[in-house]
This record gives sequence, C-alpha cells and structure tokens, in this order.
Amino acid sequence: MVKVAPSVLSADFGKLNQDIQMLNSSEADYIHLDVMDGVFVPNISFGFPVIKSIAKVAQKPLDVHLMIVDPQRYVSQVRDCGAEIMNVHVEACTHLHRVVQQIKSAGMKAAVTLNPATPVIMLEDIINDIDMVLLMSVNPGFGGQSFIPGTIKKLKQTRSLIEQSGSNAVIEIDGGVNMKTGAELAANGADILVAGSFVFSSKNPEATIAELRRL
Repeated sequence: MVKVAPSVLSADFGKLNQDIQMLNSSEADYIHLDVMDGVFVPNISFGFPVIKSIAKVAQKPLDVHLMIVDPQRYVSQVRDCGAEIMNVHVEACTHLHRVVQQIKSAGMKAAVTLNPATPVIMLEDIINDIDMVLLMSVNPGFGGQSFIPGTIKKLKQTRSLIEQSGSNAVIEIDGGVNMKTGAELAANGADILVAGSFVFSSKNPEATIAELRRL
C-alpha cells in the first residue's frame, strides 16, 4: 500500500485550519509543506510562521520540502517547527553530505530531492546516508502541473540504486499525481505520493486520499 502526503500548497489558505483538520481525519500519512523562496524556484509560498501554525493543529508528521537556496541555514528552524522530515534539493546544496548530517544531528529524517533534469547518479555517494529520495515529476515552483513521463525511468533507476547499495531510503514522488499516474508510480516502486491539487480540488478529498493509498 503506497503512502500519501497531501501538499498544503494547494490548500485554501483562507480556511487552512479546516483543511489541516480534514487531513488529520483522513488516511494521509504525512503533510507535505512546500517552502519556496522566489530564487531557487520562480514562486514564493510560505515560511516558518505558517509551518508553526500548521504544526499546532497537525496530527500527521510534517514533511518539509525546502525549494530554496542554501537550505542549511534553516535546519534549526525547520526542527523547531516540529518537522519529522527535512527535504533539500541536491541542486541547492554545495556540500550535500554536510547538510544531510546537520539534518540528522538535529533529530530529523534527511531527504534529498532531484529536479526532473537532474540524473539519479547524483545520489550514488549519499544514498546510504539519507532516509528518503524525492523525485520531482514536474518542474518545481507551481502546483497543478502535468506529470513528466520520464519520471518512471528515474523511479526505476532510483529503486535499482537503493537495492544495489543496501540503502533503507524510501522514494517519494511529487508533481502531477492522480489516479492514473499514481497507479503507474506505485507499480514501479514508489513508496510515497505527494498530491496537491488532485486532493484539494476533489469534491471529497478524504475519499481521494483513501483511493490513492490503495493503488
């Protein structure tokens, strides 16, 4: 059974408390939080005050995905927000191994994200040090984009790397997830599906989350 991490980026921020309560009562496994700085990606989302507000209400583990430059500057802030997972982009970290160790030393699980054009080989020397690989299946920065088909190939490559290395890392996919793409991802080794607009634009988000988990 695949796990589901609804992305709050697609929630209604005018009724954010209500949406988080909905996720609490749903079968969601994580709450995915996309932090964007307008530099690493061409958009700005929200920062630590919003994450802290969500953490006060959330009953699911927080998966904080930093789409920002120099994410190592904010390890302590992410920890203090109550995050279980801190997710950084390989493209944003000059000294990736050091950042991963900082995250783990802070008591969080360390996840590393690859953009669509970044090859899986970039993970080879870090795969045994991390808890999660996040493969972006859209170009980061905006919700509601279409799934990039080449992600399936990268997913297979990542699964092969994990098995060959003996890593315990799980694989998360973010972008363009719906029932069709989600089924293909689950069949090819994805452990966690991030779903934003597909969940929050649904007439029954809780039912949609439950359906995704059963793929």
